[in-house]
Amino acid sequence: MATTPRGKLTANHKVAMLAGGMALAMLGLGYASAPLYRLFCQATGFNGTTQRATQEQAAHVRATGRMITIRFDANVAPGLKWIFKPEQVTQDGHIGERKMATFYAKNTSDHAIVGRAVFNVTPEQTGAYFHKIQCFCFNNQRLEPGQEVHMPVLYYVDPAMLNDPNASDVEEITLSYTFLIAANPKG
Repeated sequence: MATTPRGKLTANHKVAMLAGGMALAMLGLGYASAPLYRLFCQATGFNGTTQRATQEQAAHVRATGRMITIRFDANVAPGLKWIFKPEQVTQDGHIGERKMATFYAKNTSDHAIVGRAVFNVTPEQTGAYFHKIQCFCFNNQRLEPGQEVHMPVLYYVDPAMLNDPNASDVEEITLSYTFLIAANPKG
């Protein structure tokens, strides 16, 4: 680096170093943005992201007298030769009550396929209150040619939703899944 006779950096060099440092910081943030966004959505329920709960956490939740309807939606990405559908389209229950829904999947191709389900709930403001205890979406699903499976989802809607002015009047939540070919079949 060029320095003045006294060994100090010139103003131009300081600006260049600052700009280079900012460029590196922005590059780092670019790489970190997807994982950080995913963590933000999981923590807040933003964009319809559901929450994950353990059996122990769910054991402390008490059902309320308020009823809610859960609607189930199932989709398959283009190119994935599966049949995928909910075994029942809607399910009524009390907020806070643990419920189980089951989805049916069948591989209609002539070779094994590993799929991965992505999911969300609508209305989006209910994502922070929709807790899944057990779900096929937590792992890749491998189906052999012609194989049929019934996949459960164990869930509850957190009674805290009743204290949220943006969600307390919701009477129906849609849980939607889309199966895609797994990007990492072994992971």
